[in-house]
Amino acid sequence: MGSLRFIFGFFVFLWSVISLAQEEDAILWHPKQRLSWANFKAEPIEGSKVAATTASGLSYQFSATEADGKYELDYSVNTFFYPNRSWYQPKICDEVILSHEQLHFDISELFARKMRKIMDTTTFTKNVKAEVKAIYRQINKELAEYQQVYDNDTNYSRNIEEQQSWNQKIKDALGN
Repeated sequence: MGSLRFIFGFFVFLWSVISLAQEEDAILWHPKQRLSWANFKAEPIEGSKVAATTASGLSYQFSATEADGKYELDYSVNTFFYPNRSWYQPKICDEVILSHEQLHFDISELFARKMRKIMDTTTFTKNVKAEVKAIYRQINKELAEYQQVYDNDTNYSRNIEEQQSWNQKIKDALGN
């Protein structure tokens, strides 16, 4: 009965995540999914020197069953782009900047894959909910750090050679 309540509670959480994603018309990452400026629906921040902002991230859902003290997880980890929190300044944006923003979305998918790999190889205990949450937090921390390295290395897309290098690096990492 305990695991049944846990599963039910998590489905309530999952429903909230799904509702948020649907409410925002979130775009699920797919290898053939390329962003266009039409996907950036939020209003730019007035007076901002930033050309564009991509809101993307990971979501997860899982259920756990216990048998003989072992916890088996059925889970999914997805990457989403959030159009209603992403914006650009049309007067200063071009295809190079769009490519840069696409890579932010693609990098999020790399970390979703990393989380899936960790989930596949972790032996969970009765504290499964806290353990999954800790994995998620760690992945998000690493993702944020990696996104910052990307922005710094490419100087926010202004360093064309570095941008092209990162484009290839992420393409190779995704196996595209």
